[in-house]
Amino acid sequence: MKQIQLIILFFLLLANLALAQDSLQLLESKKYTIHAQATFIPQYHFNFKSKYTGTNSLIDTEPIKASFTSTLFFAFKAFKNTYLIFNPEVAGGKGLSQTLGVAGFPNGEIYRVGDPAPQPFIARLYLEQHFPLSKRLEKIEDGANQIKETRPQDYFSFIAGKFSISDFFDFSDICNDPRSQFLNWSLMGSGAWDYPANTRGYTIGTALGFVYHNFSVRTALTTVPIEANGPELEFKWQKAMGSVIEFSKKKLITLNHQVYSNATVGFFLNKANMGNYNLAIAAALATANAPNIISTREYGREKKGWYISLDNHFNKIDQYINYSRNDGQNETWAFTEIDRSFATGLRFDGDLWKQQKDHLGIAFVANGLSAAHQNYLAHGGYGFIIGDGKLNYAQEKIIELYYSFHTLKNIFITPDYQFILNPAYNKDRGPVHVVALRIHIDL
Repeated sequence: MKQIQLIILFFLLLANLALAQDSLQLLESKKYTIHAQATFIPQYHFNFKSKYTGTNSLIDTEPIKASFTSTLFFAFKAFKNTYLIFNPEVAGGKGLSQTLGVAGFPNGEIYRVGDPAPQPFIARLYLEQHFPLSKRLEKIEDGANQIKETRPQDYFSFIAGKFSISDFFDFSDICNDPRSQFLNWSLMGSGAWDYPANTRGYTIGTALGFVYHNFSVRTALTTVPIEANGPELEFKWQKAMGSVIEFSKKKLITLNHQVYSNATVGFFLNKANMGNYNLAIAAALATANAPNIISTREYGREKKGWYISLDNHFNKIDQYINYSRNDGQNETWAFTEIDRSFATGLRFDGDLWKQQKDHLGIAFVANGLSAAHQNYLAHGGYGFIIGDGKLNYAQEKIIELYYSFHTLKNIFITPDYQFILNPAYNKDRGPVHVVALRIHIDL
């Protein structure tokens, strides 16, 4: 109760700052920028059908659960084309059913941590260096981790430090940020990319980028968790590491300045101390026990795959299409238990009904598993996100609908509804109706 009171008090203080932002004049400079955000999400699911319940199942009846995050975004231009980014963050709260029981989990702001009390940590601390490739310039607006300036439009970049790999890869204007867009995990990006990150979604590594006109190539090499979905990270060459390469083209299709499409394709390869589904099943059959993926772990095992996405912009209406896939032979290590995922969504600009800065979004996701992953769960195995003790397999399908109200200054209130069919790929459970109310403040 005391934690909730502190969160409410913090929100009131931040709301007052948001309302007074114009008079404070403390967020913009030619050398640095300071911004902040806070997001509070209470979430609830209605009772649903459950023929049986396992260790990692979504509980059929439970109270409201809430998440809270607050971030300070500090960007400093140390030298010409050299930037230092520092983001301390506070996060707390609990997800529904301890953040278990749904592969496409309904709250992208919650982490799988045991202690619900708000905890401070460093989210990002990295150095970014740009090397200009032409004299063409572009205007950059002041924003989170972004200084208002005019800088080269074509460049080669080098980034090193701690960051979220989704900061630079698999980006969409429509489905990317659970603080302002869709909440579901499988709508934060490509669901089948088990992207390298610790429990809170961050990693340490380097990233290179080449940007020329509307074409870009990016690649990264990063650490991975020591244990599946663990807090600690490690890097062992060819044994424990994450890698990705991505190609993107802005305005791939252009009809006029208001109708255009952006395309992205990426390939990823992760190596870690992973277990193997088929080996775990074989060992279980020999001993007449349920399979245990942990007993088959070995360094150097791989999870590889690809993703492709298309953002279509039709004046005041935007569309998102994404498909991603991994090989599904070794255990999920960092993100969530999805081996194939198709997602599409629409976002409608509030200008269409004369409500500037409001947005309406609707999306559909179909998540699936490899045959090996299905068999492992059907034999009673558990991953770190899902496992009902047995499995009557079907694709996990999700529909999400939200409306973002721009209220006062930089305060946004968003009611959200999600319909989840076959949670954790199990036809014997659900469907589940989830409702949430997101309160988001930007400074």
